[in-house]
Amino acid sequence: MHKRDVIELLQGRPASDGDGVKLVRVFGGQGPERFDPFLMLDEFGSDEAADYIGGFPPHPHRGFETVTYMLEGKMLHEDHMGNQGLLESGGVQWMTAGRGIIHSEMPQQSSGRMRGFQLWVNLPAKDKMQPASYQDLPPSALAEGQLPGGGQVLVIAGELTINGQTLSGPIQGKATEPLYLDLHLGADEALELPLESQLNVLLYAYEGQVSVHGEQRSAELAPKQLARLGQGGGVSLRAGSSGARLLLIAGKPIGEPVVQYGPFVMNSREEIEQALRDYRDGRLAS
Repeated sequence: MHKRDVIELLQGRPASDGDGVKLVRVFGGQGPERFDPFLMLDEFGSDEAADYIGGFPPHPHRGFETVTYMLEGKMLHEDHMGNQGLLESGGVQWMTAGRGIIHSEMPQQSSGRMRGFQLWVNLPAKDKMQPASYQDLPPSALAEGQLPGGGQVLVIAGELTINGQTLSGPIQGKATEPLYLDLHLGADEALELPLESQLNVLLYAYEGQVSVHGEQRSAELAPKQLARLGQGGGVSLRAGSSGARLLLIAGKPIGEPVVQYGPFVMNSREEIEQALRDYRDGRLAS
């Protein structure tokens, strides 16, 4: 198996969003083409209610998808279509903003730990103006399997063939062919994952240390660090002495211009200006 090299190493940086929610912005903003088809990854996590209690009051989106994966805590989604869903520990919400959605995500707790991730996935031009939709996925909907070295994998999107079995995540049939895995590795556990060569691959460590072994360029990942991998085949990993938990996020690049203005992601400045007019005039989510 040809192993992918680490071509960029990023350190997550402190940020805030919504009504003052403290988080770590892993990537997002400048140079989004490097992460195609992904636009942004945030990790939020705190034991202090003041860091998250303000939540994310009503706000718009157009032109992409948001994926919220909750490790701990409860968050309530409500949108202009009348949808309501409670995201609990271990659950996932996959929302397609399409032509437009106005929604809120509000914590349903005033104490205790809240922790999770939000990933933004771009849509190709042909899909950007589709009707908005979303899926609430309880923990039981995720595909869970054993890794050859004794660890575990949760499959949120896509398919993974490992240890003689194919694990199919609940999210399938997307244009970007996303593969979204939560990997739990034991102490010093090694893992070789075969991956489709056309996918762009990102690795994000959120607990413990993990080594990424490439053909020519390798790296050690500590918590809150992300590795962007080069083209090739599979991924070769080894956890540190205390084990590791990490996200593997892969997708088929779209290869189109990316023009972003806050919560709107389109292909041209003219389309962004139209989104702003639609939002101002109450037509964004009509």
